[in-house]
Amino acid sequence: MHALTRILATLGQALWWAFIVLAVADAFTDTPALEPVTWAALVLAVLLPPLARKLVPGPAAAPEPVAVAPPVTGTWSALNSPADKVPSHGTRALGQAYAIDIVAERDDRPRPSFGWWPPTRRNAAFPAYGEPLYAVADATVVRAGHRRRDHLSRNSWPAMAYLLAEGLFRTLGGPYWIVGNHVLLDLGDGTYALYAHLRRGSLAVRPGERVRAGQFLARCGNSGNSTEPHLHFQLMDSADLRLARGIPFRWHGIGVPAARERFTAPGPAAR
Repeated sequence: MHALTRILATLGQALWWAFIVLAVADAFTDTPALEPVTWAALVLAVLLPPLARKLVPGPAAAPEPVAVAPPVTGTWSALNSPADKVPSHGTRALGQAYAIDIVAERDDRPRPSFGWWPPTRRNAAFPAYGEPLYAVADATVVRAGHRRRDHLSRNSWPAMAYLLAEGLFRTLGGPYWIVGNHVLLDLGDGTYALYAHLRRGSLAVRPGERVRAGQFLARCGNSGNSTEPHLHFQLMDSADLRLARGIPFRWHGIGVPAARERFTAPGPAAR
């Protein structure tokens, strides 16, 4: 069943590319025969990925939260949180049902607010950029990607239109164009932890490596489909993002912070 699901997910991605190519060809050649084929490619591209996910058998009931250590230290706040709604990001795709986005908060260097101007900012303006990230449990590194660039921020109304268009092309590129630089950990018992949007060149681990809880993994960045430097963290039941279903989490001593809620995580040595 999983093999069929992977085939359907890959085919859906290929059909997006086919739709774009056919749409461009139809616009420039004005060939009537291309139009129905173009729309058929679009419809199938939209329908196949959710069909593929439905073929993966899910749990009979909502899974119990898995308690892990916080992946950061210092003061942070949540943006999109499963404490407020599930799915937290408006979709269950890519195992995101219980995902959370967090940003660093510093009283001496406030995080730039969302607004009209300037359209973009350099990443150094955000206190989360470059902050260290830690293993939430003893685990094995499954994947570690570090080659995506850290782009300028998209935290303004003018930049949102660009972000939406950019997101479409990232979707065409596949899951890892969306999550950007990342670390994927196997925590055991069918649970995997994903750290997304990491800083380019900051990875301190590699696939196959065994890590301990509290071990430094990488630094927070702004790669992939991201509006500003932040950490996207989630637990899921598969190492394949195309098949994964989200798993609830709880951070030791913190729980699950709600959107805009500040929390302080101790350093690894104090956990």
